[in-house]
Amino acid sequence: MNDRPRALHLKACRFGVTVLKVFWWTTLVAVIALAAALAAVTAGLWPIGPWLGCTAVVAVVETIVFWTGIVTVYLSSVQLGLKWRVIGVLCGWIPVANLIALRRIICIVEREVIFETAKEQLNASRAQQRVCATRYPILLVHGVFFRDSNLLNYWGRVPAELERNGATVLYGNHQSAASVPDSARELAERIRGIVAETGCGKVNVIAHSKGGLDLRYAIARYGIGPLVASLTTINTPHRGCGFADYLLGHIPAAAQQRVASAYNAAARRLGDRAPDFMAAVHDLTQAGCMRLNAAMGDLDEPPAGIVCRSVGSRLVKATHGKFPLNFTYPLVAWFDGPNDGLVARDSFPWGERFIWLEPAGRRGISHADMIDLNRENIEGFDVREFYVQLVAELKTHGL
Repeated sequence: MNDRPRALHLKACRFGVTVLKVFWWTTLVAVIALAAALAAVTAGLWPIGPWLGCTAVVAVVETIVFWTGIVTVYLSSVQLGLKWRVIGVLCGWIPVANLIALRRIICIVEREVIFETAKEQLNASRAQQRVCATRYPILLVHGVFFRDSNLLNYWGRVPAELERNGATVLYGNHQSAASVPDSARELAERIRGIVAETGCGKVNVIAHSKGGLDLRYAIARYGIGPLVASLTTINTPHRGCGFADYLLGHIPAAAQQRVASAYNAAARRLGDRAPDFMAAVHDLTQAGCMRLNAAMGDLDEPPAGIVCRSVGSRLVKATHGKFPLNFTYPLVAWFDGPNDGLVARDSFPWGERFIWLEPAGRRGISHADMIDLNRENIEGFDVREFYVQLVAELKTHGL
């Protein structure tokens, strides 16, 4: 780690890792030295007093060094996550296991510093180019069961990365759960409002999951095509989710209504005006999407005058997806084959260009990974840079 990071939390991570490395090696050397000295004491070659004094000094110093390092990385690291923080606490008092856990923590945080420092340098090297400074602003549209929030951004670290590279980023601000026509109506009003208020003329839309269906419907049925320069759908179920049809057909109606009522009540408290859990779910089934596609008429021929792209990804193993995707992945695989934990590959393609993401390795990329929901650096896939390049491509096309 020769290159020094600029961000304060990365500086803290770097400091913490350095301190923990010092602790690791000095503890190892001290234990060996004290063990050799103890052998000399046992053989009567050295008095016990000095040995006890040295042991006490080493224990105090190493304790201070350890807690300085571990508290620093616990407070500053993003990639350490809850899992390894808990493992570190649980293994802290177990000999050998604590050293193994500590070594793993050091490796995770060290990789984080190296990766994030490289990103800092990349952004600094192209700062003057403003590669994401598109002609029209970027409108990010969330999927179902989420809201746009200042407290927890649905898109993770992506918006800040786009803005850092010159983009103007806006949000759909629509309800978390509603039918596709209702969500489309909200988004159409939102886009008209943006254009009227800013005078931007058009927007470039990037829509995740159900948001892609919502925007397609808004363009097809609510006349906002002239206000949309491009639409990029991210892991959108354009042909529906087969496992959703199965679940709705096998879960008792009473149970479905209980879940729907609980969700709708919670969503209202969080700000949704008229949430409709069941309408949103039914529009994501294969039967629902077949009906919607018939109404939109753009599945095979995307709307003229709009750059239309779609993106899909594959999760390789259920265990590599966070809950609930680790549960739904095998269900989707059983019904529809390769998928991202929710949506099958065959449901993703739409528009004039389809981008399929399947990095090498055994992990893959989940439905949630595509919006950086867990803020995780995935080996072989830099989600922030992926979006930077998506937007940079729009700029090169004058959009």
